[in-house]
Amino acid sequence: MKFKKKSNENYLTDEGSFLQGPLNWFKELLFIIKVQYYFIKAFGKFNTVGPCVTVFGSARFDENNFFYKKAEEVGAAITKLGFTVMTGGGLGIMEAVNKGAYESGGYSVGCNIVLPKEQKPNAYLHKWINIPYFFVRKFLLIKYSFAFVVMPGGIGTLDELFEALTLIHSKMIKNFPIVIFGKDYHKELYEHIQLMAKNESIDEKDMKLIFITDSIEEMVAHINIHAVKKFGLKKNNKKTTKSWRGFFK
Repeated sequence: MKFKKKSNENYLTDEGSFLQGPLNWFKELLFIIKVQYYFIKAFGKFNTVGPCVTVFGSARFDENNFFYKKAEEVGAAITKLGFTVMTGGGLGIMEAVNKGAYESGGYSVGCNIVLPKEQKPNAYLHKWINIPYFFVRKFLLIKYSFAFVVMPGGIGTLDELFEALTLIHSKMIKNFPIVIFGKDYHKELYEHIQLMAKNESIDEKDMKLIFITDSIEEMVAHINIHAVKKFGLKKNNKKTTKSWRGFFK
């Protein structure tokens, strides 16, 4: 069977073009080299950020939205726990989380995705990287974190949630806490996960991988127990912004 070569007109990124099907050997090799470059660049940039908590959420909510305001509180609370706050680096919930961390004296970083129409890095980042590949970005958002907080969002946010869940469930990464913030917003999602457990498409014990809440205090307590205490993290009081190596030794 031969593949009919598709036009590149509808593929606006390198990743989209690569995923259209087999390319000639040189183009596929060039893509691999580009991916390696961004991995190496990111590893160098984030090598000293210290343990993070990554927060996922919509890029579409503005500062008048209820969840934008809550996201600022989330960022500030994570900072007070001693973590670096990491987001996708864009606007909306991501901006609010970074803003909360930045303005409360914490360290704020982002992995921004490069898209034809959106998005640009927000103004509350001490350090960030622009990534043109979604799968590289998701890898980085997970690599440096000891916990994940899922704020209201869309398809991309759900993708990030289930990426983290899949890696924990399959024991590719440790059992880091996942907090879903916003009970009403995520009500049907949580019910569907419960339905999967009821029908045994996942184990009942997999329900313990997620914690759903509306409370900043409950979120902090959960992360403190299941990340800070569980992994024996200790604050490093010698933190500086210029030569930052994390709150934790």
